[in-house]
Amino acid sequence: MEYDYTSSESCNAGLLGPSLASMCNVTSYYFFLSILETFVRRKQQIAQTCERITPIHIPDAEYDFVVVGGGAAGSVVAARLSENPSWKVLLVEAGPDEPVGASVPGFSSVIAQSSIEWGYQSKNESYACLSSNGSCQISAAKALGGSTIHNSMIYLRGSPYIFDQWAAMGNEGWSWEDVLPFFKMSENNGEIDSVGREYHGTDGPLFVERFPSKPPFANVILEAAEEAGFGVSNDLNGKDRFGFAVIQATSHHGARRSSAAAYLRPIRHRKNLHITLNSTCSRIIIENEQAVGVAYYMNGKLYTVRASKEVIVSASAVESPHLLLLSGVGPEEDLKSKGIDVVKNLPGVGMNFHDHIAFPIGFTIDEPDVYDNNWAALVEYIAFQTGPLSNIGLAQVMGYLPSGITTPGLPDIRISGSGYYAACAPGGIGELQSDGKRNIVVTSRYTHPKCRGKISLVTPDPFEYPSIWVNYLCDPDDVAGIVKSIECTLKLVDTPALKAYNMTLAVTPLEACSNYTFASTEYWECAVHYSAEGDRHYSGSCKMGPASDPLAVVDPRLRVYGVKGLRVADASIMPEVTTANTGAPCIMIGERAAQMIKQDWKYSDTI
Repeated sequence: MEYDYTSSESCNAGLLGPSLASMCNVTSYYFFLSILETFVRRKQQIAQTCERITPIHIPDAEYDFVVVGGGAAGSVVAARLSENPSWKVLLVEAGPDEPVGASVPGFSSVIAQSSIEWGYQSKNESYACLSSNGSCQISAAKALGGSTIHNSMIYLRGSPYIFDQWAAMGNEGWSWEDVLPFFKMSENNGEIDSVGREYHGTDGPLFVERFPSKPPFANVILEAAEEAGFGVSNDLNGKDRFGFAVIQATSHHGARRSSAAAYLRPIRHRKNLHITLNSTCSRIIIENEQAVGVAYYMNGKLYTVRASKEVIVSASAVESPHLLLLSGVGPEEDLKSKGIDVVKNLPGVGMNFHDHIAFPIGFTIDEPDVYDNNWAALVEYIAFQTGPLSNIGLAQVMGYLPSGITTPGLPDIRISGSGYYAACAPGGIGELQSDGKRNIVVTSRYTHPKCRGKISLVTPDPFEYPSIWVNYLCDPDDVAGIVKSIECTLKLVDTPALKAYNMTLAVTPLEACSNYTFASTEYWECAVHYSAEGDRHYSGSCKMGPASDPLAVVDPRLRVYGVKGLRVADASIMPEVTTANTGAPCIMIGERAAQMIKQDWKYSDTI
């Protein structure tokens, strides 16, 4: 067994975001969490503090390519383009490097609520989040690696049907057959003997494997899935896309591996790739209908850089349309009303914005409500990278089922658990969180929404957030889909395997839905409008489509219509969201975009 406690002081470990103690923000936890973070920071196989990128402070005057956004797709694009040593690439990231604590899977839910969050809220939701006056939380990470540093690391691609639908809409080159090679080329699957090579690869930079451990209750859920008739799958990314499974994740030996960790850290010494952190892009510089550079702020100072070939926007489904609008690309009347000069009238910018919908349901089981993180878990994790800290608890068990509501045979219902998180804790072995029973949350999701919203400008100030309207649950089919998912969850719970643990609803009936019998179909149809939430899979706001599509923003080669030298590559280009988490699809989009750019500039080294 190899141990590495290299002192972080000798490494490039600055700008690493908030600490675990500050994120948990409980005084009695501070000592234990500070010790944990100290060991994590020095364990190079976990935090990789000696492999972090060195950000620049003053950019060069000109680059061949400028990539805006270092998230799931942007990290890929920047890494792949800089493979050509004759091209200079600048990556502009709004946030800091990945916090040390993000490397620990057990803290994934804590990272997602930390200060690296953008802190968006949607507004004017008429059919959702009614308990919070029609305002839903819109979660997105502001850090290198984007949402791959604070998601649950779940590696799922979604149904092939959706990609075939993209192609059927007029997007040549985006069918399942077309995109599968790009999923595979990104992937270094650590369990290839289990999942097989037909759908998986081993030559890419992105580690994909199951977590090294799971709570015993995860096996109980799989047993319940069999009893409910839902079945169990070995690989939801393979041939068997229905049923429950212990999913693979973007992790390696019990540590998170974000897109930035996978693509940027191994090439951190590449001289032709510059990365600037904590840098907010304020506009794309467009001259004579051609993108020629960007302007961005860092530490209060404005920098402008030229791009001799292209600007690629990979800033997220919220910030990519926001940046286009700030740059004069979008609906003409909206731009004029905010005092922005119109560069290109593109009515689709910001339109088609959508997300999956989720409904969490609380339960209790007959176990004591103990903290899962403690001194024993710390020692096991630092020594072996196993145990409670090395996984995401019950969230690694997931089921996909068909609702039959809009598309027969489409796995558009998704069910997953939440519990047994080894996160914020005082450290004592056997310490109780409460005197009650252990809490489990099962979240029901619907992943094929019809509803569409909009991202729009509030002000020309680039530091002011745009207006976000998702329009969740506006369509009866979306309501029917999430209610069907809830009913499948209750069927799962009503099995001998889970009854043996006395798994019991721990939900207070909503006063707003008191006219309906609690837990009836009618009750859930009411309750989802009040308590459902977004699933952080925002997509569609720079829609990819043929020129005949009035809402298309980019063509099938991701080029912005009417502006030369400008592309978008992230979840915003999805005409409709995949049926899964968007991390893996965004990495695929980054790979696909990089290959297209190389082809268009006659540089050939790709598949």
